[in-house]
Amino acid sequence: MWDERYRGADYVYGTAPNDFLAARIQALNGALPAAGRVLCLGEGEGRNAVWLAEQGLDVTAVDASGVGLAKARRLAAERGVAIETIHTDLAVYPIAPDAWDMVVAIFCHLPPALRADVHRRSVAGLRSGGFLLLEAYTPRQLALGTGGPPTAALMMDADSLRAELMGLEFLHLEELERDIQEGALHAGLGAVVQVLGRKPR
Repeated sequence: MWDERYRGADYVYGTAPNDFLAARIQALNGALPAAGRVLCLGEGEGRNAVWLAEQGLDVTAVDASGVGLAKARRLAAERGVAIETIHTDLAVYPIAPDAWDMVVAIFCHLPPALRADVHRRSVAGLRSGGFLLLEAYTPRQLALGTGGPPTAALMMDADSLRAELMGLEFLHLEELERDIQEGALHAGLGAVVQVLGRKPR
């Protein structure tokens, strides 16, 4: 499905970074180490990974779509930065423990059991003091119809994320509605949950 979605010349979610990601990274104001290691999960066509690389970070993008990752590498080359891409399923991708300064998951919607496992492994994968940043649609998004998965089971809410991301200090955890303009497939008012958490030192 994702290879087919990404096959066209256009970037279906645009080439600009996610608004929440960009604002929070800039607000961290040096809390991330220079050339810190960032893991982007379900990164697709690379808009967030490439922007993070432009900020001087060492970025690895993981996705199940080889077509999407090829476009991510092309976007990186056009912007004059390098990213590492890994073509694999998150069900089998080994998130190394204590290896990452930040894990990013932007609209990375997975079946509930897999999502909980990936989130647990993501927390374990953070170094002491590392950050996890996530934005996803909540079930309220189904009534808005401006993007996202077709079923509530693939969506997230603050309560479930608080449990799945146990071990983090939550600097920001909020459900809200906001205008999202990310290419053709995320366009309009969206019901989202946002997380910025930090692994204690």
